[in-house]
Amino acid sequence: MTQVFNEHGRAVAVTVLQAGPCAVTQVREPAKHGYHAIQLGFEAVVKESRLPKPVLGQFKKNGSAPMRHLREFRLTDGETYTVGQQITVGLFKEGELVDVSGVSIGKGFQGGVKRWHWKGGPATHGSMSHRAPGSIGSTTDPGRVFRGHHLPGHMGHQNTTVQNLRVMKIDAEANLLLIQGAVPGPERQVVMVRKSIKRPGVVTASKGIQETLMEVEEEKKAKPKKK
Repeated sequence: MTQVFNEHGRAVAVTVLQAGPCAVTQVREPAKHGYHAIQLGFEAVVKESRLPKPVLGQFKKNGSAPMRHLREFRLTDGETYTVGQQITVGLFKEGELVDVSGVSIGKGFQGGVKRWHWKGGPATHGSMSHRAPGSIGSTTDPGRVFRGHHLPGHMGHQNTTVQNLRVMKIDAEANLLLIQGAVPGPERQVVMVRKSIKRPGVVTASKGIQETLMEVEEEKKAKPKKK
């Protein structure tokens, strides 16, 4: 992460992402596969021996270079791509809102205070229960622990999506995206960047994200409710 200055001269924390170039390795067609999608590959593999033979055979069949990371994206009607086509940061625009998906940082086994933000017990006056869960059996009735009860356990390392992050700057020569805020995962983690589902379009320079969202809420309130 680093920081850049926006159009109002304020420092904004951003995350620098190497967005491509990604190559189209497969095209899913409705007539053959039942749906319309493309498979993108990222980071070329130097040694073919590093890939499983079934995956390597897929690349040789399509005539594309072996890639280390593969992800599939659904397409809408009218979008057409060919095998070998390069996808770059030119797909995005400055000021556009995007959704970033990745695996969050793993934190190992953690207690309930850190994992679920428990309040905890008394810290003084001879208390013997500070951060322990305490009784959870609910005595005789129901006499069991309900499914989904918050307890200590493994924390982090889950698929996470952060929505409506603004693209602050695009470096087309270096294939870099500077996105406002933090994204899931540690450094050098592979993430997926999609155009925002809830807020498609570009946020203008004169308006911030919070102002735009407030206008959307006002529009929802102004619309008459269906009976």
